[in-house]
Amino acid sequence: MSAPSPLPNYLYKILPSAPPSPLPARLPLSDLDRTDGYIHLSTSEQVASTADKFFDSFSELWLLKIKYEVLAAGTDGDGTVDAAHKAEVKWEEVGRGCFAHFYHGDLGRGNIEEAVKVEKTGSWTESLRLEW
Repeated sequence: MSAPSPLPNYLYKILPSAPPSPLPARLPLSDLDRTDGYIHLSTSEQVASTADKFFDSFSELWLLKIKYEVLAAGTDGDGTVDAAHKAEVKWEEVGRGCFAHFYHGDLGRGNIEEAVKVEKTGSWTESLRLEW
């Protein structure tokens, strides 16, 4: 499966707790992201099912809203693009569909548009309405 068409305007990173405020240039990686060697991201259509699968016991989550074009340009968490070691988004098939993975970069104030707190009312599918 390839990248969605049209490509999304935004990608989202799910966090189980609030990120630091103000956002630093580089957020620490989750254990899963560190182990897998990339940052797991979701489109607006994938966030709810991912939250239901992996964060069902949480009553609130934080979503990092990221402009797709910023990450696709290779923008690192500090807002720079290093041509020699360019960060990149790869669309990769996993069991539940094709997901965006961010390689060779970090998330931070230079590429995150906003951090949004969301509260669960019913399931995450019922609670989330996000911009594509």
